[in-house]
Amino acid sequence: MDVNSVTAGEVEITYEASGPDMGQPVLLLHGWPDDPRTFDRVVPLLNAAGWRTIVPYWRGCGPTKFLDAATPRTGEPAALATDILAFMDALGFSRLPVIGHDWGARVAYLLAAARPQRVSSIAALSVPWAPGRLGVPPLPQVRAFWYQWFMNTEPGAAFVRENPLAFAREQWVAWSPPGPWFTDETFSKTAPSLQNPDWAAVTLNFYRSRWGADAPDPRFAALRQAAEEAQNIAVPTLVIHGADDTCLLPASFEGQKQFFTGTYRQVELEGVGHFPTREAPEKVAEALLAHLGEVGEH
Repeated sequence: MDVNSVTAGEVEITYEASGPDMGQPVLLLHGWPDDPRTFDRVVPLLNAAGWRTIVPYWRGCGPTKFLDAATPRTGEPAALATDILAFMDALGFSRLPVIGHDWGARVAYLLAAARPQRVSSIAALSVPWAPGRLGVPPLPQVRAFWYQWFMNTEPGAAFVRENPLAFAREQWVAWSPPGPWFTDETFSKTAPSLQNPDWAAVTLNFYRSRWGADAPDPRFAALRQAAEEAQNIAVPTLVIHGADDTCLLPASFEGQKQFFTGTYRQVELEGVGHFPTREAPEKVAEALLAHLGEVGEH
């Protein structure tokens, strides 16, 4: 595995690349609260099939850093997507297949909706999509989103700033069934990424801008508006989610196909929660490879 950094707009993004040097590149975007380690058991299977995997750390995560101390620590999806577009430009990629989990899935959807010319296909794990602005969900999902409401209060925001690791670990405990996928050692491998000095600020803005406690960042208004105005997604799409996910409830994924005009496939994994890449990496890789097709097709 090669670890490199590249300037991408207002951040210097650190990323991991592995697989055949001349392999077809595919972009893997990790979720929250997580880091590239979430793909550790998926990446080798993609590499073995000939894919060159590129896995960046989000702004505020791991070694990725802001270039200017005065830059607002915006975490909204349009800011994350802007980073990825600049990242692709810096590496010379005009168009790539994108695989995203959680935050990564939201960015994959945003790119497919607002900048479809930049993505040849997307795979979204553990997050559904619907056109328009995110609205208040059904009450069972409202209850599951407790952590988001918590961060939209001042005491909750203060807690996250003071206890980032404890807060992140609680989501791992709560969102998936217990099992060998989650041990103290597993979490300890990702914990350093969550100790980035900007992690709490980016995290809080992601969720506070969603529900109104923070104002939207005007610098990303055009991309945000383009995503909100999109009525469908036309690029080939695979959605993978766990039947036992207690963060994004399985009911959230019902009726999704109507919003996709390109090829669409949905895979529900029994006994799996919110972290399919960690809980069922072989099944995830199998679905991804079927979706991506033979190397060189895209």
